[in-house]
Amino acid sequence: MRGLQAEGGSLQWREQPAVELMTGQVRVAVKASGLNRADLLQKAGMYPPPPGVTPVLGLECAGEVVEISGPSRWQVGDRVCALLAGGGMADEVVVDGRHLLPVPAGLNWAEAAAIPEVFSTAWLNVFELGAAQPGEKVLIHAGASGVGTAAVQLCKALGNPCWVTLGSEEKLQACKELGATGGALRQNGIASLQSEGPFQVALDPVGATYAGDHLDLLGVDARWVLIGLMGGRDAKLDLAKMLMKRITLVGSTLRTRDADYKAGLLARMEERLWPLFAQGKLKPIVAKTFNQNQAEEAFAELAADKIVGKVILVRE
Repeated sequence: MRGLQAEGGSLQWREQPAVELMTGQVRVAVKASGLNRADLLQKAGMYPPPPGVTPVLGLECAGEVVEISGPSRWQVGDRVCALLAGGGMADEVVVDGRHLLPVPAGLNWAEAAAIPEVFSTAWLNVFELGAAQPGEKVLIHAGASGVGTAAVQLCKALGNPCWVTLGSEEKLQACKELGATGGALRQNGIASLQSEGPFQVALDPVGATYAGDHLDLLGVDARWVLIGLMGGRDAKLDLAKMLMKRITLVGSTLRTRDADYKAGLLARMEERLWPLFAQGKLKPIVAKTFNQNQAEEAFAELAADKIVGKVILVRE
């Protein structure tokens, strides 16, 4: 079994030992794998996998069930997508059966692989930790990313007007077509969005660059959910504004959550979101696909930050 690993800043397919199934686990033959910024960071040596997790890259994949251990809702041959702490860029992956979801009807393998990480991140941080209520305004940074495009669609489907920040007019138009009300280009600064606010929830993968502006953009009792540090880690904040507005700042990562937490999250997602996929109100946004032998090109495409949606590796 081959798996894709980062070695000295480059990518290499390496033979991996076969993993014996434990009770409750499922072996999945991988058909497609989603790329995420966490993979770019791991490749650069800046985001090692959690203790005990395989060094093989990949936080999400889609494929076919080929083996099951113990009682399970799954059967051999089922089409599934998986949320992973690592290991998705491989010929096969062994996963807790609770961390699998059925592929929504009508989706191909690449589309299925574009669901688990980004929709779980968007759902968790906007609607569970961010507690967005219908009608509340949501601010989504990096709106054209995989997580961003998932969050925009969720907001539209669940009744939340949303605004995005991103890097080009083309991306802004694409987000508006998905349901965003408006947005701002990051190179022009985001203070212009103050006239559109106040916002009650902010989904923030940027960090320091936007931190000061948030205190003016967010409303009373707003929830600011920090999920990344693309704009740096050191920020200066006027704590008086934060105090008087009663703003809640939440730091959130998903990869290191325990197995039970992820299982509960995915169960709630399946109940609330899978009917929306069936109704066509949600859809994975696949920008480009590459075959497994084009992994370096796929990573370069994601790093270039020109696309809307997801980059996917597919088996030939």
